[in-house]
Amino acid sequence: MIPLVHDFTDETVLVFGGGPVGARKARRFAREARVLVVSPAFADREFGPAELIRAAPTPDEVAPWLERVEPALAVAATDDEAINEAVADASRERGILVNRADRAGERDAGSVVVPATVSEDPVTVSIATGGTAPALSKYLRRELEETLAGAGEMARVCAGLREELKSRDVPADRRREIVTDVVNSPDLWTALRTGTSNCPQVIEDVLGDELSTGGERP
Repeated sequence: MIPLVHDFTDETVLVFGGGPVGARKARRFAREARVLVVSPAFADREFGPAELIRAAPTPDEVAPWLERVEPALAVAATDDEAINEAVADASRERGILVNRADRAGERDAGSVVVPATVSEDPVTVSIATGGTAPALSKYLRRELEETLAGAGEMARVCAGLREELKSRDVPADRRREIVTDVVNSPDLWTALRTGTSNCPQVIEDVLGDELSTGGERP
């Protein structure tokens, strides 16, 4: 499987199943998309801002739900294999991505896996084990949370710095050298992680150094 990033802005995710797994899927996708959860009952769990629809579709009634909602992704998270199979089949026939929460390992074409993720906006790192070791994904996610501390602020520094350097007609090769030096600076990472420096201050300092040295590398 090849990891891809999908933009769910203004898209809908349709979740079949209101148990703990359905609730977890709803919370995950509700951060980026409109989420509808269809189930005859709902677990005493947090579903986030998802819309809960109390209904008990049979396998034959799954396809009409997909046609009405037109989701970008359908999630099969019920405890009924026949319904989950119907969600997968109907989604595949309509070119809709599907995530089967009851399957690991080998998957059908058009199916997607939702990996464990660590986010330091706008930086996101995903971990997937092909469904073979969910516990390992959770462990690595915890390890990466500490590693990624400050990465979001560093990304903003790099983006702002590139724009400023470009506006000052700094050659592309020199821009890459400056940004690379910034990313590889342990002191700067420490400053961003501890809050002793911030994005505008870093950009101002780097630009000041660039002007004072005339673009010569130290």
